[in-house]
Amino acid sequence: MNLKTAFTILIIASLATACSNLKENNQREVIYLKKGWKFTKGDIENAQNAKFDDTSWETVQVPHDWAISGPYDKNNDIYTKTSKTGKVKVTMTGRTGALPFIGVGWYRNTFTAPALAKGKRLFIEFDGAMSHTKIYLNGSYIGEWPYGYSSFTFDLTDKVKFGEPNILAVRLENFPKMSRWYPGAGIYRNVRLVYTPQTHVAHWGTYITTPGIENGDGTVNIKTTIEGNGDFSLLSEIYSPENKLVKTQKNKFSVSGKTIISQNIVIANPVLWSIDKPKTYTVLSKILRKNEVTDIFSSDFGFRYIKFTADDGFHLNGKRIRLQGVCMHHDLGPIGAALNVSALHRQLRILKEMGCNAIRTSHNPPAPELLALCDTMGFVVMDEAFDEWKKGKVTNGYHTLWDEWSEKDLTAFIRRDRNHPSVVLWSAGNEIPEQRDKDSWRIAKLLVDICHREDSTRPVSIGMNGYVTIKNKFATQFDVKGWNYHLDYAKAHEEHPDWAIIASETQSTVESRGYYDTDAIPRKHYTRDNLQCSSYTLEYPGWANTPDVGFATLDDNPFIAGEFVWTGFDYLGESTPYNVQWPTRSSYFGIVDLCGLPKDMFYLYQQRWSDKKVLHVLPHWNWKEGQNVPVHVFTNYNSAELFVNGKSHGIRTKNPEKMYGRYRLVWDTLSFVPGELKVVALDKNGKSVKETIVETAGDPYAIKLISDGVPVKANGEDLAFIEVRIVDKEGRVCPLANNTIHFKVEGKGSYRASGNGDATDLEVFQSPERKCFYGKCIAIIQTSEEAGEIILTASSENLQTGSIKLVSQ
Repeated sequence: MNLKTAFTILIIASLATACSNLKENNQREVIYLKKGWKFTKGDIENAQNAKFDDTSWETVQVPHDWAISGPYDKNNDIYTKTSKTGKVKVTMTGRTGALPFIGVGWYRNTFTAPALAKGKRLFIEFDGAMSHTKIYLNGSYIGEWPYGYSSFTFDLTDKVKFGEPNILAVRLENFPKMSRWYPGAGIYRNVRLVYTPQTHVAHWGTYITTPGIENGDGTVNIKTTIEGNGDFSLLSEIYSPENKLVKTQKNKFSVSGKTIISQNIVIANPVLWSIDKPKTYTVLSKILRKNEVTDIFSSDFGFRYIKFTADDGFHLNGKRIRLQGVCMHHDLGPIGAALNVSALHRQLRILKEMGCNAIRTSHNPPAPELLALCDTMGFVVMDEAFDEWKKGKVTNGYHTLWDEWSEKDLTAFIRRDRNHPSVVLWSAGNEIPEQRDKDSWRIAKLLVDICHREDSTRPVSIGMNGYVTIKNKFATQFDVKGWNYHLDYAKAHEEHPDWAIIASETQSTVESRGYYDTDAIPRKHYTRDNLQCSSYTLEYPGWANTPDVGFATLDDNPFIAGEFVWTGFDYLGESTPYNVQWPTRSSYFGIVDLCGLPKDMFYLYQQRWSDKKVLHVLPHWNWKEGQNVPVHVFTNYNSAELFVNGKSHGIRTKNPEKMYGRYRLVWDTLSFVPGELKVVALDKNGKSVKETIVETAGDPYAIKLISDGVPVKANGEDLAFIEVRIVDKEGRVCPLANNTIHFKVEGKGSYRASGNGDATDLEVFQSPERKCFYGKCIAIIQTSEEAGEIILTASSENLQTGSIKLVSQ
């Protein structure tokens, strides 16, 4: 579903019953099943039966993640790995978030199909359910779909009782060792009932392309799949980004079962979709019988053309664009895997502020809402299907489904996403074990052929790792060659000058927001007793590197289309480099921490990726007197001068011959004295143009609450993210404060969760108290369905209480 259209499709959110809402005509109705779900954990006998008593089950709202409320336990999905010699066994805890996602869960929902809907067809659509979904209606088995990231639909028509209550039952089951990160659990994306007339536009029934747009031709080709029987007309209406009708075309057709209608409609002077101006058009596909509209289906699309070249990378609308991308897992930190549009929107706003322009949906199909947001916010997307093929990485991973489901899943994935202008690359997988095999190219070719069959307008890529893929024909199968981490790009380009190449996964630098080890030297897979990683942006696992190394690789090899950094945000699971230590339950890779607070490396990327004038100074200025404290400055100014309490400590200028002087400015030896650290940026004439001051903070005194200012809607779903700071009497953040904050919410909202970015914090996110991590944490407030004031109060022993008022609309 698109997020923009306000035309004629009725979307009834937060409803479990449809009775009186169905229109008294033949048009389709889309009803979101959000409320009224009953849930229980465990494999309950006969839970699919219509007369089963579920009154003792928990009442939940969908999207729902049953595991995010914890508790954490190092034995949840614990993983024992044997060394290559076979002699040493390593136990990995927290690999998948240490949360209780394993097992069976049941959901039940009662809805009434109105009597006036008799004669229509009824479908149910799932955007994703984790995992191994089995669906029952009134006790009858409807169907199943095992891949937890796939969207799918089933026809309920033959089993539904019109004019009566119907019982929808959904059984899900997650297995141990089915994922390499936290997958979530439950019906974690949206579910819809869709009533259609007997003859209707099929599920994902439009395929919209703009052939010839690179030559200024505004032709829109619409292929519309229609199911049903009889003689009808198809009226396609195209609306501008301002929702003005710009062109129509009407075609008569006869259908017996299924047919595809192809139309070409010419739009004069179309507005191109771009990263800076992401303008989308809308097609309303109307089926008419004797001039009466019987079905309406809405699709968004954009006019744009793309090209990946071997010599200078990615081009959008004829202009070279360096892909400044991040990889993103699907969880939303403290609220888990359960989809929330306002949380997704916040993530993308933060990334946009950094200068990010591209998202890789690692390593699975994303929520459709993510792509809709990318369409309207101006991100391009590498849309990824799989983390495994036939060979497994984990015992119960996707390889167990491959033979039966891979083509179904890949086909569904492309048909769902192919109208999104933001999607510029299909990715068939990530670091697939088969890539090293002699005949693996055959599987690769099969997948690429499926992608081309379903969408001829986009290239297909993959995230490879290793030079062997160049030698064994594996890489040859893909339109754009994607490599993760280290590769001799210059050598690959010299050997294959006709290959378009992208750095599909880069860096994996690890960092804990607010923590600094003043050794400040590059470290590979370094661990500490406090289970944290230093924020000088110099630490990385064995396979990875720092941003400085990654930037140099791209600058020295300009034919590379760009990069996707691992990762934009921290995520639950994969707590490298602390895979075997406990307690750790989330990653350190993110440029932004798990609750949405930028780490220092955010500004290293921002100074490179954005047009903002960046002058970011680290670390904080609260140390032991006389301690040596290196100061690093992440800036897009070429030179700067540093002062401590007014005394100059010299000018530094970027040095392209020095790896850790090429993209940052460094003062290695500074003896700490309390007071003021000031860095002044200089232009090419040595003139001061910007300054940043970091002061020594006093003792914790008060709690300061800060809203991001984004309006919230009174829809029972919108979230407000409130930054909590511990400050001294002068309002300076206390960078070492770890006070426990107690939250209270009054008015037209409720407390949803909180987080602090600390990968070792085992307090469940739903707890109404949170310990600050290096002076900060985040509180998440959810609106009710009634507009009005919401007041958040934050208190802590010996600190002045903070409060903030929000108003939902």
